[in-house]
Amino acid sequence: MNSLNDPIDRSAVVGPAPRRRARAMTVQWGARVVQVGGGAPVVVQSMTNTDTADAIATAIQVKELAQAGSELVRITVNSPEAAREVAAVREQLDRMGIDVPLVGDFHFNGHKLLTDFPDCAQALSKYRINPGNVGKGAKRDTQFAQMIEIACKYDKPVRIGVNWGSLDQELMARLMDENARRAVPWEAQRVMHEALVASAIENAQRAEALGLAGDKICLSAKVSGVQDLIAVYRALGERCDYPLHLGLTEAGMGSKGIVASSAAMAVLLQEGIGDTIRVSLTPEPGGARTKEVVVAQELLQTMGLRAFTPLVVACPGCGRTTSTFFQELADKIQSYLRAQMPVWRLQHPGVEHMHVAVMGCVVNGPGESKHANIGISLPGSGEEPAAPVFVDGQRTVTLKGERIAEEFQAIVEQYVAANYRHDPHHA
Repeated sequence: MNSLNDPIDRSAVVGPAPRRRARAMTVQWGARVVQVGGGAPVVVQSMTNTDTADAIATAIQVKELAQAGSELVRITVNSPEAAREVAAVREQLDRMGIDVPLVGDFHFNGHKLLTDFPDCAQALSKYRINPGNVGKGAKRDTQFAQMIEIACKYDKPVRIGVNWGSLDQELMARLMDENARRAVPWEAQRVMHEALVASAIENAQRAEALGLAGDKICLSAKVSGVQDLIAVYRALGERCDYPLHLGLTEAGMGSKGIVASSAAMAVLLQEGIGDTIRVSLTPEPGGARTKEVVVAQELLQTMGLRAFTPLVVACPGCGRTTSTFFQELADKIQSYLRAQMPVWRLQHPGVEHMHVAVMGCVVNGPGESKHANIGISLPGSGEEPAAPVFVDGQRTVTLKGERIAEEFQAIVEQYVAANYRHDPHHA
């Protein structure tokens, strides 16, 4: 046991583990190239919930997801009507200047849809195939082969995605038989984990045997339990070098879905596992689909893995902050920063690393404000109605009156313009 005089040196374990070595896969539409794996930053993915047969509604939602920061957007292709409209969705996006690659989500009839609608096969940048839903027995083998052959024909990468609820039953039966012959049989849960891992890897190897290049394949093995996801992806990470897509399937609504997804994926990302992520939130009635993108970005950014938008540090409030003014200002500033990012990303490279502090009283306010690029300490209950502003650790001005919010926003704008100048050579 370590004594107080023999402290543990934790300097070597600060931050995430080195990224797992994975093949580099590219997903492309026109000039837009998204690299997955190969040391590239973790990619944020999302999925539409529109009927793809409604090309206009689908294109609008894809645009919203892309503008929120989704780097790949998956759409459902489940019927002839949907497949027929995929090219139209792509055309609408191109006209709007949205070049985000589209991923087609196929299940039972993907082989037929890709064959019958070549425009669909061409317009998609990637195919998602679930081997457990392609068919059974010899039929499954044939239909899976057809989808891989089409991917080869159109030079498209694929995600082989196995799911807890749609495992290959023949594989499951084989593993159960093998388990019964063990001197000490595994628990059923461990057998299920092995079935997921084996299904993903075996089908990837089969795709390569059918002619698909190894750098055209990524894998996923989605489950709904946090500990199950961690166990399965640890095993996948050890047993293959394909890029891995992380996502807790059926994560749930609201805080439950956010907490469950974050708890599972944060552990894996901290261990260097995961090349793309999706936060599969069930939208609340009338809720924005883009929330899943925001949560995914914030997960990566708060872990220090990527930077997407300036983040606002704000205190939680207490009896000293009886006014809701600081809460409203924090929300307004965060919303403003996120809304500006599509423009700022091009005009002010590096601004995504900026930190803004909006504090509700003088207890911790000045200290937190000094540590941010820009910070403001708003008056709490019983405090002088004045709001000192700190820029790069130095107190610059004290705001008073009814226009504190507007004046502070103007200071933020001035700081961005002065400190994140446009670089004409920036890509």
